[in-house]
Amino acid sequence: MEGFWDFASHYWWLLFVFGGPIGAAVTGIAKHLRKASERRAELKLERYRIQQQYKHGKAIEAADAETSRQAFVAATQRLMDTHDEVNRRWLAYELDAVRLLEYPLMTDMREEVTVAFHRARRLADSLRPEEAAHVTDRETQREYRDAVTAYASAFDVAEAEAKRVRQGGFSTDERARIATALKLLRLALDDAASPEERQSAYQRVRREIDGLIVLPTGATDAVEERITRELPRA
Repeated sequence: MEGFWDFASHYWWLLFVFGGPIGAAVTGIAKHLRKASERRAELKLERYRIQQQYKHGKAIEAADAETSRQAFVAATQRLMDTHDEVNRRWLAYELDAVRLLEYPLMTDMREEVTVAFHRARRLADSLRPEEAAHVTDRETQREYRDAVTAYASAFDVAEAEAKRVRQGGFSTDERARIATALKLLRLALDDAASPEERQSAYQRVRREIDGLIVLPTGATDAVEERITRELPRA
């Protein structure tokens, strides 16, 4: 240090000679450092902006995917609702023996439209998911949609034909037997009649339609349950 101060005391005038260039150099270095610092700050802000844009984009994608998924599930649920509605329309026949005797074509498997309807019903039932959310791909949804559409259409055709024909496919004697069976069935379902009358009437119904019309198990169970409830206990 003594050597430095000794040199400075003898050559202080060099500051006037080199002071300007040195100052300019120092200023230039400082300016460069400041710009470098500003650039680093700008790059940091740019990286932050990009990160935020990426996060925002991902959030939008997630929201869009969720909305799309919700719409997909909702569409599947609408198919299941349509399926349920057609099932309810069919149950109005399947559980109503009177209605089936009025429109026997709905269970007459000799008729092409009836066979087509029941085939479509079985296919739709086999493809039905337990819950709408269980369907995860469009191919499965499309297959189920086609089955439900075919089921609804086949039911419409069968029902329209059944109402058009009624008992027209039977001979005069067969239609007379069906008419008798209808009267007896209404007696069997009449709560005002005695249990014995109702049971006897129902047994006669079975004899009248034997070989003409096959009632589904659901329909016969519903009639028998109503009659059994009224039978006196032993």
